[in-house]
This record gives sequence, structure tokens and C-alpha cells, in this order.
Amino acid sequence: MNYYERAQELRDEIITNRRYFHTNAEVGLNMPKAQSYVMEKLKEYGLEPKECGHGVTATLGTGGKVLLLRADMDALPMAEKSGLDFACPTGTEAHTCGHDFHAAMLLVAAKMLKENESELRGTVKFMFQPAEETFEGSKDMIANGILENPSVDAAFAFHVTPGKMPVGLYMYNNKSTMMFSVNGFKITIKGKGEHGAYPHRAIDPINIGVHIHLALQELIARESDPTHSCVLTIGNFSAGTAPNIIPDTAVIQGTLRTNNPDARKLLVRRITEVAERVAAVYNGTVEVEALSDVPPLVCDPELTTEMTKYIQELGIPGTMGYPGIEASASEDFAVIAEKVPSAFMYIAAGYTDGRPIYTAHSPEVTFNEDVCPVGASWMAHCATQWLNNHQ
Repeated sequence: MNYYERAQELRDEIITNRRYFHTNAEVGLNMPKAQSYVMEKLKEYGLEPKECGHGVTATLGTGGKVLLLRADMDALPMAEKSGLDFACPTGTEAHTCGHDFHAAMLLVAAKMLKENESELRGTVKFMFQPAEETFEGSKDMIANGILENPSVDAAFAFHVTPGKMPVGLYMYNNKSTMMFSVNGFKITIKGKGEHGAYPHRAIDPINIGVHIHLALQELIARESDPTHSCVLTIGNFSAGTAPNIIPDTAVIQGTLRTNNPDARKLLVRRITEVAERVAAVYNGTVEVEALSDVPPLVCDPELTTEMTKYIQELGIPGTMGYPGIEASASEDFAVIAEKVPSAFMYIAAGYTDGRPIYTAHSPEVTFNEDVCPVGASWMAHCATQWLNNHQ
């Protein structure tokens, strides 16, 4: 089967699937609409899907090696301002990262692979995952057996990217870290409340929080190896309810990202130590809670190189590879890649016609639907060729 020709025939179906997910955007682990839709479509395509944690899985083919194809399908908790006539109407969820494309393309890749099942020399396993944005989805599905029964030998995933990059461009890293780790944290500072007129009788958690914030920045400036890339961001600092009252507690929330496992280990430990010791200086205490824990995304070099060859041989017009990409953003497919040889790629879904360009997670962002048959065919072709060559 020529998967690109077939995907072009199914273009409208991919777009219909994509627009369903887009209009009915859901966030987090519990995604009943997406889960139900995926299961219905897979059954329609001749597969036998089943729930896997909060996600969906299915297999096709017989015996042999097992390749996992993964798509996330969750949105972000924000209002959409794209102007699209199929925009999510809730005002509280929006597919501004493109996961609707991932799920839609993998659904039709599954349909094409089912049509060509008799030619497969192995097994394809599908992973439709919730909660990538909260870094919970991969762990949820791993805990519920996504990598077992049958045991997965390798994994492959895409992520669409907007901007001025033309459809046909794919970006990868077969030599080093592709995406940074992420460790989210919440520091609850406990002091002693008092009227603002009597600060000497209080233990001011806001003051403690300010000093913790400043001290944490020094971890990057003075404790991180300059040859490593480390990013520490405080995105939330909340305390108090009145201008003249010192509150009992304050909360700081942030993320640490790095491309180096040793730096990550050091800095995660030091965040807790610094918070505790700074609080002690001002007679307060802290509780430090881990909100997320995802390793750097490091793709298998041989598998990644192999997948690029399969993409090229399909011969889609405009196909072009860009190696060595590295991003300080994080991706919970890294949890899969830590356990089985994996390849992950960005595929361009941008425009070159001069329209306004927005980045992923912007409420105004739009993605080019021309990528739909490209991504679906690449996924199906790569799976078929990998199984053919790994009996």
C-alpha cells in the first residue's frame, strides 16, 4: 500500500476527526469524550480497543516484534481565540498545542494499517494518551500495562509545531537530549499571621517566600555547571487576603528543567534544602511537594535514524529533515523513551502565506491541516517498514 496516496484519499476523515477533538477539547486525565470517540472509531476501523488507565489502546498484526505508536489527545485549560468556526466553545479548554492532530492522524494511521494488516510482519500497538500537559498520562498508562501484553520493543511519536515552518519538514535529534526534563514543585511556607501593625509578633511567610525565590535563582547562577542547560521558573506566588494582614501561609510553585540528568538530581535536592534553610533563618517552616517528575527526552539514535530513512523513502513532496533539534520544553513521552528504544519528532504544521504567526499555547494559534495526510502516512509507513526490517 502507498500510505500517502491512501492518506490523501482519507484527508477529509482525518480532518473530521481532528475537528471533533478540537471542538470537544478536554484536559487532564479524565477525558470521557475523547476516550469514547477513539474507541468508537477504532471499532469502526475493525480493531478491538480497550481502556488502558484513562487512555485507550489496541493492537493489530500477529506476533513478531511490537512497535508502539503513541498520540496524546489532551488540551490546555485556557480560552481559545483562534477565530476558527470549530473552536472549543467552553472558554476553559483549547487545543493550542496540537494534540488534536496527533490523535486524529494516529486514528487514520490505524485504519490504514488495519487495511494492510495481512502484509505486516509483526504487531503494532496503539497508545491514545490523556494528560500529557500535566505529565500524568504516560505514567498512568504504563501503570496500567501499556508496555506489556504484548511487550513493546520500540516506540514512535510525533508532535506538530506551528509557525512559518512548511508542511513536510520534520525535526529530530539522534545524538543528544532532544527535550528537557521537568520537575514541578510546590513550596508551602508556614509562618504566623498577625495584623500588619505588629509585624514583630508575626512570622511573615511572604517575606520568607521572597527570600526563597531569590535564593532559588542562585542555584542556576552559582551551582549549575555552565556547560549544562538548566532553567528554573517560578510561575506562581500566592499569599494573603488583605493588605494589612500578615497571613499564616504563602505558596510558591515552579518548574525546574534541564538537559542533564546529574544536574537534575543535584538541583531537585537543592530546591528542598534551600527552601528549608531559608525558612529556618526567619523562624518559619516549609513543605515541598513534587508536582511532576519527567526525565529528559533522549531518543534512541539508531531507531531515530532509521525512521528518518523511512520518512524520506515515502517521497512526499516537500519532505525535509532537520537534525539536532533541542528544546527546553518538556514532553512526557520521555517516560516511555526511558523504558524502551524510542523516536520522537516534531513535524511542521505551519503556514508560509504571510498570515499572522503564533506559537504553541497561544490562544490565537492555528495549525495547518495540510499536515494531516502527511503525518498519518509517515506513521503508518514507518511502522510497516520497521516491522519488515525487525522480524
